[in-house]
Amino acid sequence: MKVRTTLCSAASVLSALALLTACGGSGSSSASSDGTPLVGVDYPRSDTDFWNSYIKYTPEYAKQLGLSLKTTNSQNDVAKLTANAQTFISQGVKGLAMAPQDTAAIAPTLAQLEAKKIPVVTVDTRPDSGKVFMVVRADNRAYGEKACQYLGAKLGGKGKVVMLQGGLDSINGRDRTEAFNDCMKKSFPGIKVFGEATNWDGAVAAQKLQTDLTANPDIKGVYMQSSFALAGTLQVLKQKGLLVDPSDKKHVFVVSNDGIPEELKSIAEGKIDATVSQPADLYAKYALYYLKAAIDGKTFEPGKTDHDSNIIQVREGLLEDQLSAPLVTADGGTYGGVPSIKSDDKSLWGNNLG
Repeated sequence: MKVRTTLCSAASVLSALALLTACGGSGSSSASSDGTPLVGVDYPRSDTDFWNSYIKYTPEYAKQLGLSLKTTNSQNDVAKLTANAQTFISQGVKGLAMAPQDTAAIAPTLAQLEAKKIPVVTVDTRPDSGKVFMVVRADNRAYGEKACQYLGAKLGGKGKVVMLQGGLDSINGRDRTEAFNDCMKKSFPGIKVFGEATNWDGAVAAQKLQTDLTANPDIKGVYMQSSFALAGTLQVLKQKGLLVDPSDKKHVFVVSNDGIPEELKSIAEGKIDATVSQPADLYAKYALYYLKAAIDGKTFEPGKTDHDSNIIQVREGLLEDQLSAPLVTADGGTYGGVPSIKSDDKSLWGNNLG
């Protein structure tokens, strides 16, 4: 990559994978019984298509990188995540990837892992405090900004929209919410936003959307902060007679975040209009890549990478690799200055699950 390391610099993603082994060996102290480094990955949940895709990709990339893998599932519960971390410690893992959904409560666990010199990579979320070797996520403020620009352009800067928020105990929920609201106030002051807290719960999202549409039948836009709300949103729109072709004046414009196959299919069918493709495949790939790098004694600095991302310094001692997350639409047009790619583009992970 174009960022420097203390031991070597990889020229490409493929060569980086090979050089991780060639540059700075891990030694016997970081090897499992079969001679490969043992790492742990805690899956945050398995009740969404996005996270099930992440779960599918993880062992594939572990094999490519020559890592032995132990996994747990904390089921969106920070207490379970803490217990799972204790299990990993007892198993002798040399690195740990996790995706804490409560980004404040994870701090004591991070401190314990740091004391035991077990490097941590957080995926999708960034801890509010504490140290990790690398954060692997996309720019979540850009999610809210892109959704705002798309809906603002489609509504001509006027009207009403509902924002189905994620959990505000998560940096992701806060980033997406704040960016969407800031963008609307700045660029589209003629649009009224109904912000609804859902805690990433699809049933809650559907109920609140139904209430808003009943009270405000002239709502013309919905921003879902994750695909957790997709099925319920489509059901509510259908019940209200609003699940119609985008050319129909009754159409309600819907933007989502994730890029799961069902979203891409719904865009092609005209049921929703756009999503921001959150890279489940690259989350798995680079979480393990950075764990391997940590075991091999590498360090990184802020700067551009060769995998279309940018490493930034969030605060002292904390780096974040912000992976690319493109806006996806049916026509691949540009909206509010934001370019998009077509929903059938083969570069999207949601079109390559097989």
